[in-house]
Amino acid sequence: MVVAIDGPAGAGKSTTGRLLAERLGFSYMDTGAMYRVLTWIALYEETDLEDGHAICTASERHEWTIEGGRIEVDGLDVTDSVREPRIDRVVSRVASHPEVRGLLRQQQRWLASQGDTVIEGRDIGTVVCPDAAVKVYLIADEEERVRRRASEREGRTLDSLSVELRSRDVADAAQMDPASDATVIDTTVLEIDEVVSIILALVEAARS
Repeated sequence: MVVAIDGPAGAGKSTTGRLLAERLGFSYMDTGAMYRVLTWIALYEETDLEDGHAICTASERHEWTIEGGRIEVDGLDVTDSVREPRIDRVVSRVASHPEVRGLLRQQQRWLASQGDTVIEGRDIGTVVCPDAAVKVYLIADEEERVRRRASEREGRTLDSLSVELRSRDVADAAQMDPASDATVIDTTVLEIDEVVSIILALVEAARS
């Protein structure tokens, strides 16, 4: 079974996805982290961020893994590095290239085919896994999304994060439409356990 969780930055996808996978005993896939890894590699190699083919080629020169929340490139721990502001500012540019999305979507589909998986991102229910048994689209008020981002990005001001979040929403707009059969959950005033409980109920219903 595949559980697809989509939504904008700060809506709670990663936190929800990790906890849900733990409760279900499923694998967990953070597709956003995959785009961040390619962005990190592109910046490391000083690759032209407007050249999708070059970004893909650069990524193929490195061994990278995402496992248990730890991200490595050629054995180097980049878990914190891929969350830096310099990555935040340009990851949408990297993700906008058809070549990049095609490369990662192929990997994502293969990983999802290996067994029960919770996979989160922005176009999972619509493009990556349109046949997912459960599709959820998380939303939240902008103020709450900025607050959550601030808790993850020490030293950043709310104003700068707000501007960045709005810019990210615009850049990601093409991938942000929820699947027609997705359950939309507003997480603004919900605790994480409440969100997970709602999705668990959807999983049980899909199993029956």
